[in-house]
Amino acid sequence: MPSTEIKNYWEKFCRANQLDTTTAYSAWAYGNSPEMANDLADLTVRGVKTATTSAAELYEFGEPKPYVGEYNIILNGDQKPVCITRTTVVETIPYDLVSAEHAYHEGEGDRSLGCWRKVHEPFFKQEYAQMGQHFHEKIPCICEVFEVVYGSVD
Repeated sequence: MPSTEIKNYWEKFCRANQLDTTTAYSAWAYGNSPEMANDLADLTVRGVKTATTSAAELYEFGEPKPYVGEYNIILNGDQKPVCITRTTVVETIPYDLVSAEHAYHEGEGDRSLGCWRKVHEPFFKQEYAQMGQHFHEKIPCICEVFEVVYGSVD
């Protein structure tokens, strides 16, 4: 259940954009630590990070997967909303086929594919281990592209 602060943030966005407040959205923070959540949320707010990747196999049964048109409230490491994104592209591809272009749009480090793999492989290995599974280079990755539609610093 979203916090009152998240609900209020969503309602303010809906009023500003003539949307029904019952429109579906997700609220989440990036990564697995408050520091990572803060760093990646900051990149998103600044418009540097316009893409993200998740492991398709690690979604729980019945948990919705990303879809085009989805609204996401991005939270910082304190679980406070910092912006809202809207997903524009979703594709599922093997980890070893994630493109340099997608890595660039993720906005992390030097934005290269090598840097993307250096960061994502240990992250995915840890996430898979926590689920009792093993990471391999063919894991299906959900690659999303999004735009910030509320809360960006222009």
